[in-house]
Amino acid sequence: MRRFFEEDLGIALVEETANGKLFPASNQARTVRDRLVAEALRSGVRIRTGARVAGISPDGRRVSLSGGGEIAAGRIVLATGGLSIPMTGSDGTGLRIAEVLGHRIAPTFPALTPLDTDRPSHQALAGISLPVALTARGRRREIAKGGFLFTHFGFSGPAVLDLSHHFVADPSTRIEVAWRGEGEEIWRSRLSEAPGGSAVSSWLARFLPDRLAALLAAESGLTPQARLARLTREARHSLVLALSAYRLPVSGHEGYARAEVTGGGVALDDVDPVTLESRIVPGLFLCGEMLDAFGPIGGHNFLWAWVTGRAAGIAAAL
Repeated sequence: MRRFFEEDLGIALVEETANGKLFPASNQARTVRDRLVAEALRSGVRIRTGARVAGISPDGRRVSLSGGGEIAAGRIVLATGGLSIPMTGSDGTGLRIAEVLGHRIAPTFPALTPLDTDRPSHQALAGISLPVALTARGRRREIAKGGFLFTHFGFSGPAVLDLSHHFVADPSTRIEVAWRGEGEEIWRSRLSEAPGGSAVSSWLARFLPDRLAALLAAESGLTPQARLARLTREARHSLVLALSAYRLPVSGHEGYARAEVTGGGVALDDVDPVTLESRIVPGLFLCGEMLDAFGPIGGHNFLWAWVTGRAAGIAAAL
């Protein structure tokens, strides 16, 4: 894929050494879009606008358009995406077409979506960001590490997005935060080594943003000027848990409107894993977000789209 973008499309890429991610040197998404469109036109592709696909014939050889009319086709690649960010046109049409043709559709859900809170005290922390380790405790247990961001509506950042699908699937899921990504032993050790005369607020501010430190102290039942030396065993334990296993007060999520990707989709067993040709309708190829697969934030879903789209296109052209 890197050779395709750099050599075939002529897009200069820059690698972030810290994480291995690749971005256009221009740092503009339009660079990728414009080069892809230009390459399609150069290759003889005819792009038809103002025409909405209504369905595909059972034999996979004709595309019907809303308002009437058909397009005959030897091969068809269905690459309409999922349901995420519907303002871009992702309204599930392709998934409905695939289902009508007999494909099994795993239930869809918004994935990599920000989470909401109904607590004003947390909404007031909007703009604060820091590294964390999150643990989702529900039907399954999963840990995500990375950036965390307080927003005006709740919580976002890579770590939150990576675990959001657990809450979407089961709202009873408990999401716990280890601030700075550090566990109970580290915070307990820090607390035991702290000068006893220090105020709780000033000690916490050495490690956390002031507003977050004040909130955690208050929710632990401590006044800002409480001295560490005077904390009871129960108070110290409560403070350590607030720092290493804080229960995030999640009340909802942002849904498809802000989801990075759609979970669920066409069952993977219904397509050939090499060519991505449908096992149900010969000559029909499916790729990208339509398929029942998604990965963590950080480029995995873009790569899935590029790789499966290219594989389907090459196979359809043979």
